[in-house]
Amino acid sequence: MSDPYETTEQHLERLLRRALNSFELPDSTVDRLGTALAHSSSLHSSHHSSVLHRETYRHTFLLADGSTLTLWELVHGGAADPRFRKRPTLQHHELYDDETDAHVAAARLAGSLHDMPVFGEEGAQADLETLTVLMAAPPAPLPRMYAPDDSADHARRVLRRAENGDAPGDETARLLRSAFAHHITQIFGRQCRVDGRDAGFTLYEHAFLLLDGSETSLWEVEHTATPDGRHMCEVYGDEQAAREAMENRTRIC
Repeated sequence: MSDPYETTEQHLERLLRRALNSFELPDSTVDRLGTALAHSSSLHSSHHSSVLHRETYRHTFLLADGSTLTLWELVHGGAADPRFRKRPTLQHHELYDDETDAHVAAARLAGSLHDMPVFGEEGAQADLETLTVLMAAPPAPLPRMYAPDDSADHARRVLRRAENGDAPGDETARLLRSAFAHHITQIFGRQCRVDGRDAGFTLYEHAFLLLDGSETSLWEVEHTATPDGRHMCEVYGDEQAAREAMENRTRIC
């Protein structure tokens, strides 16, 4: 149910501001939402376990042209630690304009950094050594199932959200304009202690099939090893550079 004291404009602004991936929403969707006159929100599904709390909300907007538009909000976070009852759990919010995308994102959480155990309490050096060993282990090969789904735009959005200065540049962006299918694989996901704080690391390979039949990949590192614990995305042109970036993050933060 919607908050009766919150206008539709305020509700939409709050959704977009707290979502980690709001910049991925298509411009056409954001433009249409700018004409919203009313809204309604409801809980669509939920999952609670000893390691993960996950909820999906449906936000439906009535637009000025009489049509409706729905956003699917995925809210997730680790389960509360009974040893620290007064410590709030960190909640992450994601927004999707397609229900299928929301379901895929929810399924991706199984086995993600939220479901992984935190490394032992032997100290930061032990955590670093464990993380280094895990990152060095070659991932098990998985068959790629390329999906032709606006892949050139997907590549553009991956590159746009990169916050690292050494991300692939214009040459890679031009090459990926010819991408017509792609496949996303989670290569690595783990939480560890960095500078006395819990930090999560996830590595994704975005593999693209180009019009000439060749393949190329972008390697995306998502982590919270930032001074304020915020979520950050870095993108690299090869796997080794991405793994080295994760290892460096555990040392400098």
